[in-house]
Amino acid sequence: MKIKANGITFNVQLDGREGAPWLVLSNSLACNLSMWDAQAAYFKAKFRVLRYDQRGHGGTDAPSGRYTFDLLVADVIGLFDALSIERAHFAGISMGGMTALGLAEQHPDRLLSVAPCDCSSASTPASAQQWAERIAAAEQGGMGVMVDATVTRWFGAEPTVAPALISKVREMISSTPVKGFVGCCGALADFDYRPGLGAIRRPMLVVAGSKDQMLTGARQIHAEVPGSTFVEIDGAGHLSNLDRPDEFNRALEKFIGTSQAT
Repeated sequence: MKIKANGITFNVQLDGREGAPWLVLSNSLACNLSMWDAQAAYFKAKFRVLRYDQRGHGGTDAPSGRYTFDLLVADVIGLFDALSIERAHFAGISMGGMTALGLAEQHPDRLLSVAPCDCSSASTPASAQQWAERIAAAEQGGMGVMVDATVTRWFGAEPTVAPALISKVREMISSTPVKGFVGCCGALADFDYRPGLGAIRRPMLVVAGSKDQMLTGARQIHAEVPGSTFVEIDGAGHLSNLDRPDEFNRALEKFIGTSQAT
């Protein structure tokens, strides 16, 4: 379904019964809401699950220009308001994880709990240069040129997941609008949540795959956020919810259950 929020039209999908607690899932760069299929199927029995295509991705509008995480966070609040979501459990992977951190710092009153996964808390000069190179490559050659390197970075040179899943991921990457990819790369190249981590008081689960390049950054988030929980998923790469869905689902379910009980 389509929803107007924060000045653009978002593609969203709702699963689960009305009136259940909200669980909102936010996609990574160059993916769309279908990356959460396994989680929606698992959690819809107990939650009202909202998946949405981040700005510039999937079926959501892709305005020109560089985006910021303040803008991506404002998108979430716009969706919350449009759907009358007072508070929600919120989980995000990679770019969605950074969005989760922004929500925890800027809008804690709208969160029941938060799970930033496979992400870091700040860009670096080195990462900014990498994003600049990827922007140039995508603008010159289109998203097709990004597929092989991205899949290898996420799943390794010899993926252990099903070939059908790799095909799905390749399709998500190649179908991402270049303008949306460039816009979100702009956000990823210039952000810093480190100063506010120590003040976060919402229940937080930090998840990272043991093979993810973001593992060190995820551990640093856990170290800085008081009372946070950390789960390392053995054998998982950058998209831990796709790589090891059963382990990911159990970790998130256990955490939400614990946070609801406190």
